[in-house]
Amino acid sequence: MNDVDTVMELQKIDNTPKMLIIYCTLAGLISALIISGLLEVIDFASGTPSGTFFAVIGLSLGFNDPASAQYIGYGLHILTGTVAGNIFGQMALFWRKLIPYNMKRGISLGLILGISLWAVLFAPLATFGIQPKLDTFMITDANSYAHSIANHFAGLYYFVLGTSLLFHLVYGAVFGLLAGRMTGVKLSTRKLINARIIE
Repeated sequence: MNDVDTVMELQKIDNTPKMLIIYCTLAGLISALIISGLLEVIDFASGTPSGTFFAVIGLSLGFNDPASAQYIGYGLHILTGTVAGNIFGQMALFWRKLIPYNMKRGISLGLILGISLWAVLFAPLATFGIQPKLDTFMITDANSYAHSIANHFAGLYYFVLGTSLLFHLVYGAVFGLLAGRMTGVKLSTRKLINARIIE
């Protein structure tokens, strides 16, 4: 696709700005759901039951009940991935170079999104929020559940940080693939409709 074609494709998005945001939001939701399944790797490495990683998030936020902590952590993870997709879609409307008008471009932009989420959100949160909370849980028996989880995750900080980068890259690739595919199908459909109108 040359520059003229690219400009024409991007101009067609002007007619459906809401659809671009919907595509990116939906792509963010689906990608977050997929990554949630992959996070089982961290639970396996820590020797904890399925869903414990999400419980760590909930515990760090002050939810001491095991079930509540897990569901809160899971919900926040899905919400974050969905909102990230929505924000990306809104930004793309203002900065045209971010529009994923096909799958190849979508994956490239998605990888940038994944790395950005990891660097701006996850790494600081894990370093300055979750890890200090786990360290606190290890030296107190006030909450036996939290104490047990903290012991399981002891020494896994760098493993979690590294694997989370990988998972954020997967999130970005899946996000870009889906957003690029949905946007590309919309543009292709519009081309077909325009061609039939001309005929």
